[in-house]
Amino acid sequence: MPDKWRFTLDDALARLPGPGGKRSAKLFEHGSMSVLIYAPRDHDPQQPHDQDEVYVVMAGTGTFVADGARVPFGAGDALFVPAGVEHRFEDFTDDLVLWVVFYGPAGGEAA
Repeated sequence: MPDKWRFTLDDALARLPGPGGKRSAKLFEHGSMSVLIYAPRDHDPQQPHDQDEVYVVMAGTGTFVADGARVPFGAGDALFVPAGVEHRFEDFTDDLVLWVVFYGPAGGEAA
């Protein structure tokens, strides 16, 4: 189990899949920030979120689609999505694993 200051990728992956096959799990929260692990399989069903978010790609490659733009991504990349923007991962490898950080007020910091 993670300690107060550190969450490992192995700790996070041990929480997947969650109930009903869920491919994400919240690891911790602090104020408006929350950190999750996300490892979609086959397709990415997400909808726009009400907070700004940052993805850090831990493993895998694919194409990230956000607000009509399409960009390739790979392990070590960071991806930013403002609150409310339609986005998804496409054509990704079966080993895709991401840290997800949500933060700020509903509507995003720029709202």
